[in-house]
Amino acid sequence: MGNTRRESALTKSIQSGLLREPDKCKKTAWRRFLAFFTVRRIKLIRYELELFARLRKEIWKFDEDEYKASFRTTSGQPPLKMMGDMGYSGSTFFSSLDGHFVIKSLPRRFEHTFFQADLLEPYYYYMRDHPDSVLVWITDYILSPYVTLGTLFGCTPAHHIVMENILLGKAEDPNGEQWETYDLKPIDYFYPERDLIPEPLVSQETLNKLADTFNDKLHLWKKDYDAFMQSLEADTKFLGEANAVDYSLFLVRMPASSKPAILGRHSPWREGLPSADGKWKYRAVVLDFFWARHKFHAQALSGAVQTFNVVGRKGPMSITTTAGEYREKFLTMVREMIQVQQ
Repeated sequence: MGNTRRESALTKSIQSGLLREPDKCKKTAWRRFLAFFTVRRIKLIRYELELFARLRKEIWKFDEDEYKASFRTTSGQPPLKMMGDMGYSGSTFFSSLDGHFVIKSLPRRFEHTFFQADLLEPYYYYMRDHPDSVLVWITDYILSPYVTLGTLFGCTPAHHIVMENILLGKAEDPNGEQWETYDLKPIDYFYPERDLIPEPLVSQETLNKLADTFNDKLHLWKKDYDAFMQSLEADTKFLGEANAVDYSLFLVRMPASSKPAILGRHSPWREGLPSADGKWKYRAVVLDFFWARHKFHAQALSGAVQTFNVVGRKGPMSITTTAGEYREKFLTMVREMIQVQQ
C-alpha cells in the first residue's frame, strides 16, 4: 500500500511538473519553507524549457500540442503508467498513458549532476548537428527546485528525464507479442552493480535485465550497415569525449509485417529498418549514458571494485575502464552481431 501511495504521488508530481507553466513556480522564502516538509507530493518544474522545446520542435519535428496531450489525463485516469521494477539504482520508470513517452528518474546524485552540469548543453548541440543520431531522444528534464524531506531521505526522486518510447506501436500491432527487446552491453565486462549484490536482495528478473545476450545476427544491407556504424561511431565519440561509460544499445526486433507508428522526425532505426533477409524490422537506440568516470561516486566505487577484483579476479569492469576502451569494446560488440549482405 505504501509503495502504491508513493507511486501515485510521484506520478501526479511528474504530470504537474510537465504541464505547469513556468511563470507559476516563482521561488519565495515561504514556498521554500512549505516545500521542505513535503515527503511524497513534491513540486517539480521543467529545466531548460527553451532548450528542450527547440529540440522537440526544430530538430525532432514533434507537434507540441500532441506532445503536451500525451501527459494530460481526464478525471479518474492515472497520470502515468508504472513500468516494471525499480532495478538497482532505485530508478522508477513510467510511461505516458498513450505509450508515446517514457519517464525515468535519476535518483543517484552522480548521474543527474553529470547530465545536468556536464552533458545537457553538449547533448543539445550534438543532437542539433546530428539529427539522425542513434542516441535516445530526451525530450524533457524535470526536477525539484526546493530541498524537501522526501528527497533528503530518499523517499521521492527529484530528477526525471522524459524520453521517446522505442516500443511505440507495439500495443497496437497484431504481432506485438512477437516483438523482442535486448539491452546490450559488451559481454566480457564484469558488472559490479550486478555481480556484487547478494542475490536475495533482487529478483532474478531484475538480474536478467541488466544486460542481455543477442544470440543471432542482424542482417543488414551494406549501405544500411555503413550508415548505422557511421552514426554509432560519431555517437560514441561524443560520449567518449564526455567521459561516459556503461551505456547500452537497446535493440528491438519485430516481424517484417509490423507497421508501428512513429512520432516526429522519421529515421530508419526509429521507424523500423527492414532486415536484408526480409524476416524482421529493427529499431535501435543508445541508452543510459549517465555514468561518468570523473564523478566522485564512480571513482570511489571503482576503487572499491578494483580492490575486490584483485581478490575475485573477475576481469575488466564497465566502471573501471576508460571511456575510450569502453567505446571500442561497444563498437566491436555491435560489429560482431551484424551480418552484412552485399
